Amino acid sequence: MTGIFWWVIFPYITMIIMIVGLLYRYAFRQLSWAAPSTEFFEKKWLRIGAPLFHWGIVLAFIGHVMGMVVPKGFYEFIGITDHMYHMGAIYGGGFVGLMVVAGLVILLIRKMTVDPVRVHATFADFFTVIALLIVAGSGTFMTIIYNTTVTAYEYRETIGPWFRSLFIFQPQYQLMENVPIIFKLHVLSAFGLFASIPFTHLVHIFSLSVKYPGRAPQQYRSRSEYKRKG
Repeated sequence: MTGIFWWVIFPYITMIIMIVGLLYRYAFRQLSWAAPSTEFFEKKWLRIGAPLFHWGIVLAFIGHVMGMVVPKGFYEFIGITDHMYHMGAIYGGGFVGLMVVAGLVILLIRKMTVDPVRVHATFADFFTVIALLIVAGSGTFMTIIYNTTVTAYEYRETIGPWFRSLFIFQPQYQLMENVPIIFKLHVLSAFGLFASIPFTHLVHIFSLSVKYPGRAPQQYRSRSEYKRKG
């Protein structure tokens, strides 16, 4: 019964919360959808942490699609052996994971130590960064440490098929029974993070700025020039 809750009920609950929450926020709280910039308060560390985190997340998403959505048989069909796949996952995934973790650590320290940023940060802002650190940190640990010191765990035969089975409403929860605990914690923390998206600034990941290229430019007046004219 415990397995059914964690690997059937819990994932569906978190996804329902995310979907319903996003629809509600879009319908009734559109003005809160964007993530406000804090570049005015501090630029140096933001220019380092933000690109590391954002590019890392994009690459990590691609890596998860390749590992969780694409079946193992596809790689065998195109001639990629298990050893080749795992080496690519360890080196490539490890590098990307370190990018995400480093970016998040920089952004968290910035939120805690730069007074204007800290004053304007909400509980949800700190929760988001810490939750992302837990998910990214556990994933990086699995990729770099666990896969090289314990065993190169073949999640494409367990977690991958289980994950895909959720979307066809035939959850194969039995596949998760013998998965290493660190992998289970990573998966559960990720689904918990999904449920928090409608309540944080993470909602902007679902925004696509299709109107941005055609938007009229915003004009700013120099403060020093304004003072001279006055």
